[in-house]
Amino acid sequence: MKRPILIHPDPRLKKVCEPVSDVSDELRALADDMLETMYDAPGIGLAAPQVGVMSRLLVMDCMKEEHETPRPMVLINPEIVASSDEKNVYEEGCLSIPEQYAEVTRPKLVDVRWIDLDGNEQQETFDGLWATCVQHEIDHLNGKLFIDYLGPMKRQMITRRMQKLKREKARA
Repeated sequence: MKRPILIHPDPRLKKVCEPVSDVSDELRALADDMLETMYDAPGIGLAAPQVGVMSRLLVMDCMKEEHETPRPMVLINPEIVASSDEKNVYEEGCLSIPEQYAEVTRPKLVDVRWIDLDGNEQQETFDGLWATCVQHEIDHLNGKLFIDYLGPMKRQMITRRMQKLKREKARA
């Protein structure tokens, strides 16, 4: 089931999410809904607070090309345990900040530990776009948006555009 995606500014997008204590069927259903919502948007990552659920859960799949096999990932209580000194710059966007993009600098490599849908601990090193995506989504779980990395003028300009978009949607 597709879920509505919250649009910035929304106070829920600025809150730190609670750790997931139990991998339940309800959580698995939420993960399925989030993947469906993400693919439909279309996007490469989605964090639970973006659909109004204040839990430390994210989904992602950076296999964007048609010839690539999808690799949907569900990360519960993800945490970055190490990151490289080497940086990467990507033009980031966000499903909660539609059609707005900006370059963000982040570590090129990150080691992330999380719980999977079977309750097992996993760890993987992510590189390139995958590293950028997982860091962007973990930021969401900590109440941080990619525009928080921008200067105040650019951030305010994007926020005003989003306020206007929300007013237009409310009128429609």
